[in-house]
Amino acid sequence: MDELNTISIDGSGYVLAAFIGYLIILFGIGIYSARFSSEGISEFFIGGRKMNRLVVALSAVVSGRSAWLLLGVTGMAYAQGASALWATVGYIVVEWFLFMYYAKRLRTFTETYDCITVPDFFAERFDDKTGSLRAILVIIFLIFMVGYVSSQFVAGGKAFASSFGITQTNGVILSAVIILLYTVLGGFMAVSLTDTIQAFFMIIALVFLPIIAIWNLGGWGAMAEQLTLHEIGFIDPFALGFGAFIGFVGIGLGSPGNPHILSRYMSIDDAKQLKYAAVVGTIWNVLMAGGAVMIGLVGRAYFPEVSMLPGSDTENLYPLLAQTQLHPILFGVVIASIFAAIMSTADSQLLVAASSVVRDVYDKLIKKDEELSQKKLVLYSRIVVVFLVILSLIFGLVAENIVFWLVLFAWAGLGASIGPTSIMALYWKKTTKSGVIAGLLTGTFVTIIWYFVPVLKDNMYELIPGFSLGLFATWIVSKFTQTPENIEEHFEEMVKE
Repeated sequence: MDELNTISIDGSGYVLAAFIGYLIILFGIGIYSARFSSEGISEFFIGGRKMNRLVVALSAVVSGRSAWLLLGVTGMAYAQGASALWATVGYIVVEWFLFMYYAKRLRTFTETYDCITVPDFFAERFDDKTGSLRAILVIIFLIFMVGYVSSQFVAGGKAFASSFGITQTNGVILSAVIILLYTVLGGFMAVSLTDTIQAFFMIIALVFLPIIAIWNLGGWGAMAEQLTLHEIGFIDPFALGFGAFIGFVGIGLGSPGNPHILSRYMSIDDAKQLKYAAVVGTIWNVLMAGGAVMIGLVGRAYFPEVSMLPGSDTENLYPLLAQTQLHPILFGVVIASIFAAIMSTADSQLLVAASSVVRDVYDKLIKKDEELSQKKLVLYSRIVVVFLVILSLIFGLVAENIVFWLVLFAWAGLGASIGPTSIMALYWKKTTKSGVIAGLLTGTFVTIIWYFVPVLKDNMYELIPGFSLGLFATWIVSKFTQTPENIEEHFEEMVKE
């Protein structure tokens, strides 16, 4: 999904200069954010709920896309045509809904009850005195997050190797060090601000590249004529089967279950600004998705045979097309956009994983009866980020060839477990703790089992049955178990203006 195979790219001075400028911006933001993020774990993990609406909109969108959009969707559109657009429609629509409705309830509730993490929200909503619900959520997070972060390091290593001629191992280490430095220094604020900068890198690359490439080809008509010569219906977005359509649109079900997206909603300074964030975030999603699909289409016109791509890999189309169509400075922006996609996902997931260890395990379970220093908790959080980077780095270096198996269903696993349970928790008063535990476990296990049974996986994306059965399990178990006593109070807090 996020893999970038080796491709011969000219590491000219222009490209290197553009990339170094990009890194200077990242480290500058980390240093700028360090003092604020050191004040307490609320500041370190959710920016003290003081984040600007534009930052929330763009960081929520970018952290959810990763290199899958730049490399995966462009390659998908190259291989199967305009019908790849439906792989983006689901998450665009779902994330608009989340910004408009879901996010406000989550933001209002978490501020009232001082919830810093997603497990915090569940624990408070369902009066989790034993800590069992919190512990299950932390385990689910860590199962998926370490492998996912590892995959981002490996993707960064391959991008470094192909762009600047260093070894892939050194590239993996360098990727980990870059992400580690600004994440440890600046916490959530640094991650969100860098995501915002990276959003502009991505939008410039995804919008300008297809426009320039189509212009150089002779315009839309010339491109369409050339594409239809190779395959009738290639530019028809409806040229796909019903099963593929459901699978593509179903990708959006993962958004309400990915905690690095939910933490953005919790961080905004004013819940009323979420409607603004919905507009900006949706525009950005549409432009990036449209650009990725157009790159795939015009790329097919330039390179009609997959053997013309480096390694015969469709995921190498994006950098190759950029190299042939853009000035070296703009090509440097494209290379930076690939790293931006990788880093915007890895840094966000590192913070989520660290917060689950420090806040949810150490603070709320192990030391639940003690008053802990905020500065000490921030220090521990930084230490945990370092530990997680080292663990992910080792996993990425040792298991380089199998690390991407987790990427393929990490989105699905988180979406199928946390997605339906969080929606039920926010919208159905009769949801119970037992129901949520049943939904979490069902969504997780169905996703994993579905993925490993070829006859099932070949017919439907595992997120759809996982989400559906997780939702059903939450509902049916809740019907036969007792709801929390303070439910009316909780729902009053969620819907208050």
